Amino acid sequence: MNNPPVVSGATSKAEFKLPAVDPAEQRRAVRIYDALAKAYPDAHCELDYRSPQELLIATILSAQATDVGVNKATPGLFAAFPTPGDYARAAPEDIEPLIATIGLFRNKAKSVHASMTRIHEMHGDEVPRTMEELLELRGVARKTANVVLGNAFGINMGVVVDTHVSRLSHRLDLSSSKTPVAIERDLMALFPRPRWTLLSHLLIFHGRRVCKARGGSCSEDPICGRWGSCDSD
Repeated sequence: MNNPPVVSGATSKAEFKLPAVDPAEQRRAVRIYDALAKAYPDAHCELDYRSPQELLIATILSAQATDVGVNKATPGLFAAFPTPGDYARAAPEDIEPLIATIGLFRNKAKSVHASMTRIHEMHGDEVPRTMEELLELRGVARKTANVVLGNAFGINMGVVVDTHVSRLSHRLDLSSSKTPVAIERDLMALFPRPRWTLLSHLLIFHGRRVCKARGGSCSEDPICGRWGSCDSD
């Protein structure tokens, strides 16, 4: 059950030492996971994509935006720029009109252009498959890198922590940490590594459908009723 330590140098942005956890806490966490998996057997990434490149771009665009809004904009964007080289030969101003319905679209156009240009020039138009290389791209932090690695390549380097995962981690007593990185470490320590990618989807599905920030139906839900403490956040 115990996860192997994810360890690197103290200055690494990609890997780190996980906190020690009690085996009983790990067993409780796995029971919560199994209940979520039973409730949401179709849990998946809700961004539309057909390739690692498209997933990377969609995830960059999804910051402070909804997946629904991103999915409405990306078909036209992906059609206009099929490859990283196409973005590199364009300018951010060429990208802006295609994503203007998404918040912070000017900055995101610059991030998409810069990241695709680097992929074109440094990686032969192939999205890199390591955390270190992904973190070198503009607009990419651990959350985005974990989305791409886990969903596009099946590589479990960490757990995606968005607002839903953060909220549910507190309400389900999986973490008392305050920052996304610290919450991620707590979750990585509690859950077996092969489950890290799907874990975030399960928590996000539950957060969007039941355990909402406001006006959720937690009191009527068997998962929240058994393991939750909604007044703790």
